Amino acid sequence: MKIILKQDIYKLGSLGDEVNVKAGYARNFLIPQGAAVPVTKANQKLIAHQRSLLAQKRQTAIDEAKALGAKLQDANLVFKVKAGESGKLFGSVTTKQIIEALHEKGIDLSKKVVQLALPIKQVGTFSLMAKLHTEVACEFSVKVEGEAVVAPQEATEELKAEPEAEEVKVEEKAE
Repeated sequence: MKIILKQDIYKLGSLGDEVNVKAGYARNFLIPQGAAVPVTKANQKLIAHQRSLLAQKRQTAIDEAKALGAKLQDANLVFKVKAGESGKLFGSVTTKQIIEALHEKGIDLSKKVVQLALPIKQVGTFSLMAKLHTEVACEFSVKVEGEAVVAPQEATEELKAEPEAEEVKVEEKAE
């Protein structure tokens, strides 16, 4: 079934494109969601008239995505997480935490935009990709710093002191 897309759809097409899809997908999903209209002479005339408006709308969306990408590249994300001596984290940094940190900096993104295959489980600087528009992708960095886990030194000193004291007492009784 041929349809005309009214919005960008991932792996299908962009705004105003005429595409061929299975009839069930068009009838049951795309058309009821308002994402597409069937190709008819009336719709073709309407879309032909509105293509210039659609091109302007699309260019506006691309410009907004580029501006958001510039803000995203300037955002300095630093996560301080408890880590072991080898740099391995006690836990991980997930997409949800990255989105929340971006939200605090005034950048609103959905979880689907940030492409993180696996949660970050090591200390270091990581480069992530954000797909902001079908034509705009942005690369930004996330720095993960490890907080040193401080072992209580008093407890270890007490354990060392007690065996020495016992040895001294044993030696005194022997004399």
